[in-house]
Amino acid sequence: MRHLIIYAHPNSESLNHHFKEIVIKNLTKSGHEIVVRDLYELEFNPVLSMNDMIDQMKGTLEEKIIAEQEYISWAENIIFIYPIWWTGMPAIMKGYIDRIFTYGFAYRYDQRIQKGLLTGKSAIIINTHGKSNAEYATTGMDKALSLTSDRGIYQYCGLEIKEHFFFGKADRVTKEIVEDWDFTIAKTLNH
Repeated sequence: MRHLIIYAHPNSESLNHHFKEIVIKNLTKSGHEIVVRDLYELEFNPVLSMNDMIDQMKGTLEEKIIAEQEYISWAENIIFIYPIWWTGMPAIMKGYIDRIFTYGFAYRYDQRIQKGLLTGKSAIIINTHGKSNAEYATTGMDKALSLTSDRGIYQYCGLEIKEHFFFGKADRVTKEIVEDWDFTIAKTLNH
């Protein structure tokens, strides 16, 4: 299977970086094809400019945008790995979606009915956050995150979500908890 990892965290010592390495290790061991797009390493420009919007309307996109879209087209499964900051994805990840998941590529409207164009592809989302999952459930943040990212972005574009992990209290975990999370991720990747 062809897997595209879209990764967003600036710290190579982070738990997110660890999860990226665990994903790569497990997919490699199983003989899968992998491409990694590390948005910070790429110094990806997350700002959707007026020129980008004009290009999208004309259907003439910048080469860097087309290259990222080709990675998405190539992939059968897309794995998004990023932390939750201020109740959402990092700006660089949101900017990636703004600039790459364009009209006519990721979605379109047929007779005023929205249609996702990334159908036939699956997605796994791996998120870390500082609060506990119980706190997120109590405040409704878990449902809000699922609504805004899962339904509002990924499913909207036609992706089938295989799993969305929310790893809470990520800034104060034990080695044993991380090992459990690694096992959970590996089980999902190999299922």
